[in-house]
Amino acid sequence: MCDNVLKLGVPKGSLQTATFDLFERAGFNISGYERSYFPRIDDDEISLILLRAQEMSRYVEDGVLDAGFTGHDWVMENGSDVHEVCELLYSKATSKPARWVLAVPNESDINKPEDLEGGIIATELVNATEKYFAKKKINVKVEFSWGATEVKARLVSGIVELTETGSSLRANNLKVLDTILTSTTRFIANKSAWKDKFKREKIENISILLNAAIDAKTKVGMKMNVMKADLDKILSILPAEKSPTVSNLVDKDYVALEIIVDDKDDRRMIPELKRAGATGIITYPLNKVIH
Repeated sequence: MCDNVLKLGVPKGSLQTATFDLFERAGFNISGYERSYFPRIDDDEISLILLRAQEMSRYVEDGVLDAGFTGHDWVMENGSDVHEVCELLYSKATSKPARWVLAVPNESDINKPEDLEGGIIATELVNATEKYFAKKKINVKVEFSWGATEVKARLVSGIVELTETGSSLRANNLKVLDTILTSTTRFIANKSAWKDKFKREKIENISILLNAAIDAKTKVGMKMNVMKADLDKILSILPAEKSPTVSNLVDKDYVALEIIVDDKDDRRMIPELKRAGATGIITYPLNKVIH
């Protein structure tokens, strides 16, 4: 074990699999997380600890951890004084931000937050929910929910629950009255650790690699051969803001083009490129894209 070690918290629970997948796409090899709260990583300068996202920011603020991954919602809920390294646009289901929403049963005659005056709200996000209602000057009692919050929507006046796709709300026949908070995953650091030269550089390196893996997830590399006479026509099809690499081939009438494009664009472009004269077109996945 190295003398210099970064204590890094990884969220256990819904974000765990997505976080480890991201690390592996960034080039790290992680093992042992199925059986231990201290997974192994192939970097002697990093020590991993699994913790719930709900408490991550508190441990980072207190210096128990040097850095960690958690949702913006839990940083706000805990009121943690930490350094935000970067936003990481990934989650357990989609790349879209998660939302904490105020919801009631579809059959309820409650149609706006003001209708909840004097009621009881169940949620895991107590502090943020209390601030929301206080700002609107609506008097409610906010109770902590230990889970299965959707079930309680028909036991209390309403709930505040986390949703990404809305599928669970629909399955439980709930309607959304308002959004309390929008959240994405954040990489956070202890402020003292951020001032330490070794730890800051290590944290920044991790940030660069993880963001590169996220960017690569939605892009592909593309190669093709093009006759020089067709080059301008081919370039007009490729994204205007991208500058492809053009290389000469042994056959002096041809060049090879290589470019990175959004994966949603290659289906549209490939038939156009073939009709315009491109040959030997191949696409390939990318591990990391660093801007």
